[in-house]
Amino acid sequence: MGAGALLAMAVLIVPMMIVWTATGHRLDETGKQDSIFGNTNADMGFNLAGLALLIPIALFAAWWIQRRRPGTLLSVTGRIRWRWLLACCGLSLAFLVVSYGLSVAVGSLGGDTGDGDGSEGHWVGWGDFLVPAVIALVLVPFQATAEEVVFRGWLVQAVGAYTLEGRRAAVARALSRVLRTPWPGIVIAGLAFTAGHDYTGWGPVDIFMFGAILGWLAVRTGGLESGMAVHTFNNLMSFIFPAALGTLDLEQGSVGWQPVAVDVSALVLYALAVLWLARRMGIVNRTPSEPEPASLDSQPQEQQERPWDGEVREPRPTVTAREEASPTHAEPPAAPA
Repeated sequence: MGAGALLAMAVLIVPMMIVWTATGHRLDETGKQDSIFGNTNADMGFNLAGLALLIPIALFAAWWIQRRRPGTLLSVTGRIRWRWLLACCGLSLAFLVVSYGLSVAVGSLGGDTGDGDGSEGHWVGWGDFLVPAVIALVLVPFQATAEEVVFRGWLVQAVGAYTLEGRRAAVARALSRVLRTPWPGIVIAGLAFTAGHDYTGWGPVDIFMFGAILGWLAVRTGGLESGMAVHTFNNLMSFIFPAALGTLDLEQGSVGWQPVAVDVSALVLYALAVLWLARRMGIVNRTPSEPEPASLDSQPQEQQERPWDGEVREPRPTVTAREEASPTHAEPPAAPA
């Protein structure tokens, strides 16, 4: 993915340089070192669009480098299973309800529920709400899908392909038994996913558990649909709710243990519901095996095709066994004149 990543960086940096040149904007003029354009909505759109570019990069890497169908990153069927994705969207809505209910319960006990409990801020009005809401609704599904494709698709499969099979050394055989399980890929992908976020405190634990549970679901359900659904709805709530209250901030700060406990508990319930529904719907988690073609030797001799020698032959009349056994009768002589 190296060449594709460089291309994505160029696609992102060139428009950014054009904006800076046209506006004379500099990072130190905004008061926020993490800001690119000095505008939260523009920064959010730029970041989400940049992450969405990982989708074609990962698909291209699977096709060009690994020489396989790009759709195999999405599921064992080589495509998105839309009916299953819609079912997971319904479960994701239930996940948000459960997560919000647990947050309210923790908040009523005096615990810290994070920044999205609605205790700060107020309704900003439709004029200030519509722009960030539209940006989130349009780009978050692609951003969340991109992260699922890269971390729960490409990376988990790449680590899983390295099994050390055929090695004779005792250490290699021991490692091979571990590498043949999905857990090394899930853990490595979870750590990489965590490294892509800037949360502190208990935040990295929250992000790692989020990635690990979705990686486990990807293996158990044979696809990324369950992760794509809950990741999209989770991020939509993370952007739209603060935008409505005027507290939207792209900086990722410290997180207490109470919000982590709420998130992980709700996500575990979501995972159990996904596994239950997958069994009810008969969702496959293995690549369907192709039937072996029948051998010509197993076919009856008369059904086997013979190479054509170019001669056109008239069809032979069908002769019954009785006709073959009976003698040939001569035609009666003509009547005398």
